[in-house]
Amino acid sequence: MEDDQGQALDAVGPRLRALRRQREATLTSLSAETGISVSTLSRLESGARRPTLELLLPLARAHGVTLDELVGAPPTGDPRVHLRPITRNGMTLLPLTRRAGGIQAYKLIIPAGGHRSEPDPKTHEGYEWLYVLNGRLRLLLGEHDMVLAAGEAAEFDTRVPHWFGSPGDEPVEFLSLFGAQGERAHLRARPRSPAA
Repeated sequence: MEDDQGQALDAVGPRLRALRRQREATLTSLSAETGISVSTLSRLESGARRPTLELLLPLARAHGVTLDELVGAPPTGDPRVHLRPITRNGMTLLPLTRRAGGIQAYKLIIPAGGHRSEPDPKTHEGYEWLYVLNGRLRLLLGEHDMVLAAGEAAEFDTRVPHWFGSPGDEPVEFLSLFGAQGERAHLRARPRSPAA
C-alpha cells in the first residue's frame, strides 16, 4: 500500500509540469495564480518536494482538474460526472470539463441580486464564448455595454476589457467556453438538403 502511495506521489511532479506546459503558463504566472512560491512549484515539478493537500488543492483549481487526476487515481468506472461547484465573487462556477489544456467549459450561475459590485473589467490571455441559458446577462466588453437574453451568445478575445453580471434582481445561468489565445468555439451547421 505504501509503495503504491509513493509511486503515485512520485508521478505528481511530471503531471504538474505537463499540465502547466499545456496551459502555456510560466512558474511565475502559476505562482501568482496559486500563491505558491516559484521555488516550491519548481521543486514539486522536479520531484524534490513531496506534494501535500495544501499545495495540490490550489494547483488542481488553477489547472482545472480534479485531485484524482493530479495524483493519477484509478477511474471509478462510474460514468456520472460529479460536479464540484466553486464560488467566486458571488457567482457559482461548475467546471464541465475535466482535462487540462484545450477549451474549458463552465456553467456559471449568478443568484438573484448577486454580483452587485461595481463593474471592474479585466483582461487576460484567451478567448471566450458565452451562451445564456436562463435570465439575462449584462456584458461589458470594451466600449460596449449590452444585455444578453436566454438563447443569445457572445464571443470575444479576453484581451479586451470585459466584465459580466446580472443586470437586475433575477438569477442568470450561462455557459462559458474558454480557451487559450487562438482557440475558438467553432460552430458548424449542416447545409440544408435541396427541396425534393
